[in-house]
Amino acid sequence: MDIDVVMPCLNEAEALPWVLGRLPRGFHAIVVDNGSADGSAKIAAELGATVVSEPRRGFGAACHAGLTAAASDVVCFMDADASLDPEQLPRVCGPVVSGAAGLVLGRRVLRPGASWPVHARLGNAVLAATLRRRTGAPLHDLGPMRAGGRRELIGLGLVDRRFGYPLEMVLRAAEAGWRIGEAEVDYLPRKGRSKVTGTVRGTLRAIGDMRRVMARRAG
Repeated sequence: MDIDVVMPCLNEAEALPWVLGRLPRGFHAIVVDNGSADGSAKIAAELGATVVSEPRRGFGAACHAGLTAAASDVVCFMDADASLDPEQLPRVCGPVVSGAAGLVLGRRVLRPGASWPVHARLGNAVLAATLRRRTGAPLHDLGPMRAGGRRELIGLGLVDRRFGYPLEMVLRAAEAGWRIGEAEVDYLPRKGRSKVTGTVRGTLRAIGDMRRVMARRAG
């Protein structure tokens, strides 16, 4: 079974060769260029990835553009910054392929040298606890490596196009009665500075987006 891997990308030229070079056999990258100015799209194409251009800025916009461009029955998502190892994708998509789960998230395990600031880890822990209470899903991390069925994910009708997208995916999947699980994956030193967790401002922006998603789903 071939599996498409959606990778939102904003100026990840330094990381892409390592990331794309570690994709397991049977996994194909869809790199969604979200306005890069460092030649990321050209590098991705030269390394064999399908490149999709999404001019509207936003993490959710890039993820959804990749999802709609995918063709495989099961689709994975992961960041293109080398903070996650593509070789571990089978851990995450395995339960979806076997039918044991409808959605699986990678639970990040901090490895030496990785940067996960305290403010970001605390916000993530609070969010995960809220999700456990609200959905009953055994989640401890709202991580960016995840997998689900392509048609099923499209059918969720996700509307957020910012940092609330991954949260909305979990909430809607839970509301639809999906089995949701997680699998441990290594969290590694990324290339360059994170657009979200690297700054308090970025983290607060992401939290704001997620709060809006929570409020909409509660209403």
